Amino acid sequence: MLIFGVFAAVIAVMALSAVKLVLIPVLIALLLTAAISPLVHLLQRRGLPKSAATFISLFVCLAALLGTGAAVAYSIYTQWDKLRANSEAGLSRLAENIARSPLPFSEQELRQARENAVQSITEGMSLSDAFAALNTVATFLTALLLMIVVLFFFLKDGQAMWSFLIRPLEGKRLERTRRAGKNAVETMGAYVRGISIIALIDAAGIGLAMVLLGVPLALPLTAIVFLGGFIPVIGATVTGLLAVLVAFVTNGAGTALALAVAVVLVQQLEGNLLQPIIMGKSVKLHPLVVLLALAVGAILAGVIGAILAVPVAAVIWTVVKTWNTERDSVWQQS
Repeated sequence: MLIFGVFAAVIAVMALSAVKLVLIPVLIALLLTAAISPLVHLLQRRGLPKSAATFISLFVCLAALLGTGAAVAYSIYTQWDKLRANSEAGLSRLAENIARSPLPFSEQELRQARENAVQSITEGMSLSDAFAALNTVATFLTALLLMIVVLFFFLKDGQAMWSFLIRPLEGKRLERTRRAGKNAVETMGAYVRGISIIALIDAAGIGLAMVLLGVPLALPLTAIVFLGGFIPVIGATVTGLLAVLVAFVTNGAGTALALAVAVVLVQQLEGNLLQPIIMGKSVKLHPLVVLLALAVGAILAGVIGAILAVPVAAVIWTVVKTWNTERDSVWQQS
């Protein structure tokens, strides 16, 4: 039986890997539906038709995302020259420090490695590289378009779709399925809204520290920290360390140390005080479950898989708990 279970799990993982181009946009659309649907319901209560409420909600979310992306791109464009100059000086300073350290690297070897890296980045792409990049962009745009279309229909007709799916059920099984679906949607919405607030707090705290310390590209790095905050446990820490590295390369060790202290303080405040309050018990998972879910998600779909892994695990656990609670209550009554 155990062998059969392992074999079935392997087949399921292989099947998910084969259809991830479709599955990932659908999962993202589900999570966004759970988070955005309260806005749609609010607009409906104000007298708007459901189609209009859906269009407005979707437009507001897309405008916010595009506006943030434009602000980040403009910040990179305006500060690029300053960043390049500071980075060259900082990398030279870093090479000198490594050459004086006990590490078995000479300053000449480090300089040669740096020149080789710059040359590999700046030299022209081959035709196969260009086609690979074009294919990646086309795949991303296809997935994005699919996600937007699926999100619109989930927001507009999600309840009707769910009613159609559970129509063959009846009696106790129908009631348990309805309750499990309701709790799953509530869990998804609570997770997306909660993790968004936590990521915003991480980005605001670390971003403010970067602005006060005069770290270049504070806005793009803040956006990266915000995106990293959607990966529980490790996301904001890793992106915060990236900001520390940029601060070290551009502004020196003192600024980097001060920013590292700020990153640690923000992480401690968020992890020990704010996260239990914001997330609550509805999406609480054991840390080992979170780490295993992150590992599986990253293996299956990279960064996007790591972002989606924990909410999917939380929803599965919510459905299992709801189903077992209903079953236990039936047994106790009998």
